[in-house]
Amino acid sequence: MKRTKIFIVLGVVLATTLCTIICANATNSNSDTETPMSVQTESFKTQHTPATPINSYVDFTYAAERSVEAVVHVKVKMELKNNFESINPLLEFFFGIPSEPREPQYQEGSGSGVIISTDGYVVTNNHVIDNASTVEVVLNDKRSFEAKVIGTDATTDLALLKIEANNLPTIPFGNSDELKIGEWVLAVGNPLNLTSTVTAGIVSAKARNINISNNEMRIESFIQTDAAVNPGNSGGALVNTKGELVGINTAIASTTGAYTGYSFAIPTSIVNKVVNDLKTYSVVQRAVLGIQVAEITDKLQKEKDLETLQGVYIISINENGAAKDANLKEGDIITSINDIKISSVAQLQEQISKCRPGDYIKVDYIRGRNHNSVNIKLKNSSGNTNIIKLSDNNILGAKFKPVDSKIKNRYNLQYGLQISELESNSILSKEGIKKDFIILKVNGNKIYDERDLTNIINQTINAEDQDRVLFISGINPSGKIYHYAIKLE
Repeated sequence: MKRTKIFIVLGVVLATTLCTIICANATNSNSDTETPMSVQTESFKTQHTPATPINSYVDFTYAAERSVEAVVHVKVKMELKNNFESINPLLEFFFGIPSEPREPQYQEGSGSGVIISTDGYVVTNNHVIDNASTVEVVLNDKRSFEAKVIGTDATTDLALLKIEANNLPTIPFGNSDELKIGEWVLAVGNPLNLTSTVTAGIVSAKARNINISNNEMRIESFIQTDAAVNPGNSGGALVNTKGELVGINTAIASTTGAYTGYSFAIPTSIVNKVVNDLKTYSVVQRAVLGIQVAEITDKLQKEKDLETLQGVYIISINENGAAKDANLKEGDIITSINDIKISSVAQLQEQISKCRPGDYIKVDYIRGRNHNSVNIKLKNSSGNTNIIKLSDNNILGAKFKPVDSKIKNRYNLQYGLQISELESNSILSKEGIKKDFIILKVNGNKIYDERDLTNIINQTINAEDQDRVLFISGINPSGKIYHYAIKLE
């Protein structure tokens, strides 16, 4: 009998159903010798500690006690966005303007999160809070706080929240690069709404790519463990026996929707960089080498007469990329980044994902039979080292507010975002967009709030090999419909 393996993200069970939803939100209801590794802020400083010796006695109680207080329950409420019956389908088809709106309907879900600073920053999975109308964080001591979403990154499936509290318990960051296969780890979270649950297992594999994300720019280099996790563990902590955070639990491999043997966590080598970028810039500063690579298989080695099966093979070089500037060529084999060995595309992605545009990395590579090393200054996908900051979506030169209820009622709007302030020299004003314009759709996606807009801008900026254009549709307060194409530099 042919068996089918299904990868599911740990996540949401609808309050009104008994089915498990795949990919969910949890359970029911500048020197050439410079390296770029020092990107942490003070709040998220990485602590380097050795792995537990193989033959030493392992006591889980210290790690459990140290981490359980800093793992929180993340509860979300999501508005069902297709909650209307249109009596004029042409309006909806062409302009996204529905009619005959019904009262909003909501779906509840929950997951886990990890407190990473005493002043209330919490990291969780993007899929836990994606499209949430409200986000509530419940601490282990039962205190509850409304959370603000600081930023999200669909590429790595991470999100950063903030609650207004102080003197909170935290889990210190450990170094996931130092994890060893076979090392004991604990998974801490809220599976199936069972608060503060701790399970134990070992690291089964590292740099695992399981292709669970549909995002074209996805970065997957998971820590695979056999610690039991279930829907609701999403966003929870993977800790070592010293009680240090080494990963964020994200997915399970299952044919049933429940845990059957393997779970996957985002390593802190990725988490640390992403959350610091979200805290500082509200958007991830993504560096790229500007290459297309492939795994080296036995077939490829024989076909290309390669010296080794280790490393990754460069298929092509982007013209305006960092690798081109460093004189890397098609056919080169990258064997290490900053002295960390590379044997898969996932490992390469993990190491590059630690860096920002403008950072330098040391790349060891093989060309023919010659072993070489070069320092490379990384760029962004636009081919430069500019830092992007999306504070109040200021890349558009505008500020926004929810659409007034009178205007919503007048045009039967169920979504939209109105421009409240607009700079005279902004890219929007240059295209003729004026203050009070209501944005309804961007790149075909309905805009309900600023987070929707920010996410689309982020995806557009980070998209490789395509024009960075926002196709905006909307109306002015008089009801006239406009369409614009906004080029992002």
